[in-house]
Amino acid sequence: MDKEKIKLSGFNNLTKVLSFNLYDFCITLDDEQKGRYVSYIHDKYNASKITEISKEIVKRIDANILSVSAQDYDPVGASAMVLMSDVKGGGNPIPSTQVSMHLDKSHITVHTYPDAADPDGICSFRVDIDISTCGEIIPLDSINFLFEAFECDVVYIDYVVRGYTRLADGRKIYNDHHFNSILDFVKPELKRNYTFLSDINMPQDNTWQTKMMIKELGPENYLLNPEDISHPDVPNKMKLLREEMKEVYHMIH
Repeated sequence: MDKEKIKLSGFNNLTKVLSFNLYDFCITLDDEQKGRYVSYIHDKYNASKITEISKEIVKRIDANILSVSAQDYDPVGASAMVLMSDVKGGGNPIPSTQVSMHLDKSHITVHTYPDAADPDGICSFRVDIDISTCGEIIPLDSINFLFEAFECDVVYIDYVVRGYTRLADGRKIYNDHHFNSILDFVKPELKRNYTFLSDINMPQDNTWQTKMMIKELGPENYLLNPEDISHPDVPNKMKLLREEMKEVYHMIH
């Protein structure tokens, strides 16, 4: 991926946006477990937790933090937003006295959506992460960390580059890095965990999308209570779980 840098004239004005949308699923056997699932998700991915994940993203893409905002919601869900500067600095905060000198349009937003309303007890947790940068920083460098930070059963990844910047000789360019697929940035050991992988690549339009769905796993990976593995309803719940994953993956009811 590392290539000789393109000589630009002045500031790099390209806007690069990575959208990482994931779904994590869980089997619950009654209303009490549904309530426990929502509490579990809140403890694991509340506003404070997703803020820490956002700060780590800033570090992974070698940007700087300008400011942070986070909010938990009633009854469920959380959001976090990090404004950042593309001035490289390994994720370190910029002192407030310097913010006006560095403020640009780069940011990370994270929104969570726990869902325990399914009558069959197939609960899900969705996270929408958007990383928007301008300049030389490439949001795609954060992909492997995002897989590590969340349990990703179904994943949608979109990436677009918009605008243009100029070379030193005045010519316009519409992308300063070139690749075939978003999957080029995903570690091989991560890709092996997924049975469905779909690509839509339109490099002529600077637009890419990848969809992924996890391989079939045992019920121990989805039960809220591992002791329920012998429960008579589990085999049918596993079928419903897989159907739910396929529906979300294909967006077809």
